[in-house]
Amino acid sequence: MTAQEFSAWELDEPERHEFFRGEVFRVFGMGGARREHVRVSMNISRAIDNHLAGTPCQAFMADMKVLIEATGDMFYPDVLVTCNASDLAASIEMRHPKLIVEVLSPSTATFDRGDKFLTYRRIEALEEYALVDPHTKSFEVYRKQPNGVDWLLSPGRFDEGLVLHCIALTIPTAVLFKNV
Repeated sequence: MTAQEFSAWELDEPERHEFFRGEVFRVFGMGGARREHVRVSMNISRAIDNHLAGTPCQAFMADMKVLIEATGDMFYPDVLVTCNASDLAASIEMRHPKLIVEVLSPSTATFDRGDKFLTYRRIEALEEYALVDPHTKSFEVYRKQPNGVDWLLSPGRFDEGLVLHCIALTIPTAVLFKNV
């Protein structure tokens, strides 16, 4: 299946799927995401969305697909931010996010940290990639370096909160893990 065929096929599917290296993967098992995952995603999305009000950027949560043009892969990040005019006019696929946040679950953590991150790094506009683990209440942010190639890991500090430089926002840890 090509990326274009996948995108057309998925429009009529009742469940979400990701497309990686020519293969289709269902995003969630039959039971969906756990409460902790959903709460943390919502907390992050709400904080970012409130912060971006009145700016040319917008936050999207869970149901917005990202197409990595360099590879043809497509994923549904938990939270993304884009300021790109063509993304903001798109109805199905974003192509230029500046921030992607993945909330880790035991079944996806290895993929989110590995192959998915390697693929996301092919997005030219991407500046930060944050990983949040609701089970260990930990977080980290990878930041693209000025050379446009290297990424620096910034482990999260509980007392500092989730620091997102690309949108000038710090989400306090108490807000990040509220009701978890």
